[in-house]
Amino acid sequence: MSEVQFLNENLFTTVKNAHKYRSIELFAGAGGMALGMERAGFSHVLLNDFDRAATQTLKANRLHWNVVHGDIAKIDFKLYKNIDLLTGGFPCQAFSYAGRKLGLEDTRGTLFYEFARALKESKPKVFLAENVKGLKSHDSGRTLQTMVSVFESMGYDVLEPTVLKGINYNVPQKRERLFIVGIKKEYASHVSFLFPEPASKIYTLKDALKKGELFSCDVPISEGQQYPEKKKKILDLVPPGGYWRDLPLDLQKEYMMKSFYLGGGKTGIARRIAWDEPSLTLTCSPAQKQTERCHPDETRPFQVREYARIQTFPDDWKFMGSITQQYKQIGNAVPVNLSYAIGISLKKVLNEIYNYENENI
Repeated sequence: MSEVQFLNENLFTTVKNAHKYRSIELFAGAGGMALGMERAGFSHVLLNDFDRAATQTLKANRLHWNVVHGDIAKIDFKLYKNIDLLTGGFPCQAFSYAGRKLGLEDTRGTLFYEFARALKESKPKVFLAENVKGLKSHDSGRTLQTMVSVFESMGYDVLEPTVLKGINYNVPQKRERLFIVGIKKEYASHVSFLFPEPASKIYTLKDALKKGELFSCDVPISEGQQYPEKKKKILDLVPPGGYWRDLPLDLQKEYMMKSFYLGGGKTGIARRIAWDEPSLTLTCSPAQKQTERCHPDETRPFQVREYARIQTFPDDWKFMGSITQQYKQIGNAVPVNLSYAIGISLKKVLNEIYNYENENI
């Protein structure tokens, strides 16, 4: 694996395309990654997801995108051979190691296998895989090492898998994601990929929901879930920035039950976000116990458009499906601004590859 380096944020808005870069995105969800990459200058030739509501969201917002709904295993990626970029956030699934050589075939039956198959068939110059932070420690790191080994066996130089924090890239949320970048070995020694450097400012919930630097108006009112009356009475007692420890002792025990006597801070439980702090990581369900994300002033979960703002989706990005499905799509997304920052880094290395190719024709 190659050493990780960082790209100065000043380059975010100044890097121009040396070429029209074509990309494929797998497990595209509601389009957080795809939208950020589009802003950075990539043209998507294929987006795929198995979730019907998610692909309806993609189609509703970008009529010109080639959105393919359905089983990734049925897609022939050889039709897109030699694209510039392949991206995707495949779900993390365990592999069985007993008596195996840990090659591509050993991951068959998992969604990682399908991502790797897409890589093998489409042969992009660069790929970006993203996942949960916990993948780094899954099975003592062996799962991630297997993935890296498979990528390298396909002719890619893989950088050290790196966790990036959303709050460092103009996202008002403490979301962390793991990113794996690979460059074809024929180019890797001639170019240098740099992860984006952290931005100079940390944005807060106020920046997400009120008119300011991130958005040109206050967040529009939208649909949203409500807390059950019993939970609402509990959260009414929690101050902005507070959580279950701010309740009276008898209510702490009643609300937490057996968890009250276990270790750990559990700071996300019965949590009311304050205006002057970034949001905690959004989940797929805003009202479920143990991951409450309560509005600062009103005792309710964040509404759909508030959820989208915290993930830095623009207000005109429509989400399809039921309210539950919309929350799930937004909660699973890569924040748009984080994706944009990484997209600029990817475009810069592709510019270097394109220039190298032109010099050596």
